[in-house]
Amino acid sequence: MKTTRLAFIGAGNMARSLIGGLIADGWDPASISVSDPDSRQLATLTSHFQVHTNTDNNKVVEASEVVVLAVKPQIIQEVAEDLGSTVQKQSPLVISIAAGIRSSDLQRWLGGNCALVRCMPNTPALVQSGATALYPSEQVSSEQKDQAETILRAVGLALWVEDEALMDAVTALSGSGPAYFFLVIEALQETGAALGLNEKTARLLALQTAFGAAKMALESSEDAAVLRRRVTSPGGTTEKALAVLEAGGIKTLFNDALTAARDRSRELALQLGEK
Repeated sequence: MKTTRLAFIGAGNMARSLIGGLIADGWDPASISVSDPDSRQLATLTSHFQVHTNTDNNKVVEASEVVVLAVKPQIIQEVAEDLGSTVQKQSPLVISIAAGIRSSDLQRWLGGNCALVRCMPNTPALVQSGATALYPSEQVSSEQKDQAETILRAVGLALWVEDEALMDAVTALSGSGPAYFFLVIEALQETGAALGLNEKTARLLALQTAFGAAKMALESSEDAAVLRRRVTSPGGTTEKALAVLEAGGIKTLFNDALTAARDRSRELALQLGEK
């Protein structure tokens, strides 16, 4: 059983999913502390996971080796600055899952020279199927990298990027990505119903098809393009449908969409860092 003392600042959905994944992965609930101003959120966590809770952020950080900042980007500056002196005294590994907040800004708010890992998880982490990119500061040791990866792998895939600037591309691809797939599922479901299927049947077929395609791609060593060609019979129905999608410029649309999301991520990082 893992007993590294771990503090979560914030008790929202992502914190709850991480805590649930960690405990399922063998983390001792008694070594996990959570702080949040909402006592109802804390009560829910205690009833589900038997973790320690407190409304004082500094109290839980004082007793921890790893701190996960799981608060909204709009309030993280206030939270980080309040924790600065305690973080400087305790020197924990700090993991931030606040979207769009740059390491340089977090370092400034926390007092500098912190062992800091910036992460970009996505919402499927709520069902232990997330995809998270991580970027370490130069102060992070190999052991601390392993700790951070272990924590994020409790809710899905976790991988490192070599340049923090790539986190904006990660945000565009996997951070925002679930919404793109939900839109495709929505379109398939609605069109299936328009073609005569009842709504329940159209929904279930769209969902299972999306799940099955993703599972095939994950379990195959082949590229998605190879898998696509394999299920596309010459002169068949799939080829006809794909021709319509390609004529409509689907790849160009996705390129433009992800580029716009990346650019917006950069803009938001600058805005939040200037506060």
